[in-house]
Amino acid sequence: MWSENRLCIRWLVHQLLVASATYHLQTCVRGEPQVPCCFIFGDSLSDNGNNNLLPTAIKVNYFPYGIDFPGGATGRFSNNLTVPDYITKFVGINPLIPPYANTSGSDILKGVNYASGAAGILPETGTQYGVDISLESQITNHRVTVARITRRLGSIEAAQRHLHSCLYYVKIGGNDYLNDYFKPQYYPSSHIFNLTTFTDFLITIYSRQLRNLYELGARKVTVVGVGQIGCLPSQISQNGSCAQEENKAASLFDSKLRSLVSQFNSQFSGDTASFIFVNATAITTLNPHFLGLKFQRVPCCRNLVSSTGLCVENEKPCEDREEYVFMDGFHNTDAANRITALSAYNASNPAFTYPTDINHLLSSSP
Repeated sequence: MWSENRLCIRWLVHQLLVASATYHLQTCVRGEPQVPCCFIFGDSLSDNGNNNLLPTAIKVNYFPYGIDFPGGATGRFSNNLTVPDYITKFVGINPLIPPYANTSGSDILKGVNYASGAAGILPETGTQYGVDISLESQITNHRVTVARITRRLGSIEAAQRHLHSCLYYVKIGGNDYLNDYFKPQYYPSSHIFNLTTFTDFLITIYSRQLRNLYELGARKVTVVGVGQIGCLPSQISQNGSCAQEENKAASLFDSKLRSLVSQFNSQFSGDTASFIFVNATAITTLNPHFLGLKFQRVPCCRNLVSSTGLCVENEKPCEDREEYVFMDGFHNTDAANRITALSAYNASNPAFTYPTDINHLLSSSP
């Protein structure tokens, strides 16, 4: 009986999710976009091709990635779309935002994706795998884009008016733990700091980086927590269960990031700037839509590269990808990304976003 009830719940939740996502997409398509542009910063959860030409093991421009994406693999660490892909669709921006590595000839006035697999807040994070584009370097790349936009629009004032209306999406920090602090064989961080002081150090640097984005013109900013990094399939396979120390680190970081959002909103309240925090942990643990995903802790790819947790090239993945949370040892499937994006855009639970969701951030800001 329970099995039949679970199947029924999963089917109903899936239908509700699809109906809700379809409604938001149709609403955006019918009218003008909520914002004219979106700029995306982060790591592999947002990367859509920036790592493809870098000398690094952290790139996925091969099958089975992109198996459900028109044209196949693009460098997205998913079988199809990423969370920021869905969010830009929900706000009405088409086509998808291009990677910075491929902006030649692109309409940069609609936005750029700077995210890079393995990247972190710290410049050295993830470099045991090769080259990545740290958040600091992503912001440097954004300075180049701002200069290009200024030339195109003819003045600094016109460029700033445009940038003030854009959505800025930033999700980063997980690699600073998984591919820095908890990798003492490569990095000295855990020998220098305890977990609390390392997190304080990260937040201090992250605060400066977000201020730099503000100074460049960001006024509508979404920052996303790192979520339960201890419950990734890669961590479970190593530990036999969720890694508690990694989850403790994530909880510390997310709590301090939420407080930073409050601080920024108080400090910048007179300058029409608004920041929101997306609680990735709450979305995955409190969201009933995740009942529709049968496989919560195992990857869709049957075989993973032992050193990176990525899918083995040209190996066939699971058939029922709509029932999996994870594509590989670290990255979500399109199904999980769609749920996360919709929950951040139009939060059904106040625990998902703070102090409001993306939809209200864009609707209420000047």
